[in-house]
Amino acid sequence: MRRNLATTLRGKPRPDPMRDYDALPPPLRQWLATARLPWSPRSARRIWSKHGGDATAALASLDRAERATLARDIPKTWGKSHPAAHI
Repeated sequence: MRRNLATTLRGKPRPDPMRDYDALPPPLRQWLATARLPWSPRSARRIWSKHGGDATAALASLDRAERATLARDIPKTWGKSHPAAHI
């Protein structure tokens, strides 16, 4: 079976999210495993890196970012009467 790969164009390098996830510090991987939203390893590392190795501050910042996103999205998705609309 011939595939649509007969081209002289170079393929675009694709990120490997599992490799990126495995390279994260263990506390950040643990946080991602219990996060309420589906974070990409890249965005989680970006917030983590802003805190220069202070895991407590980085995790607190990730919690704040997640709460802010949920607070913004819950009313739009499920309405203002949803029990979690006022997180």
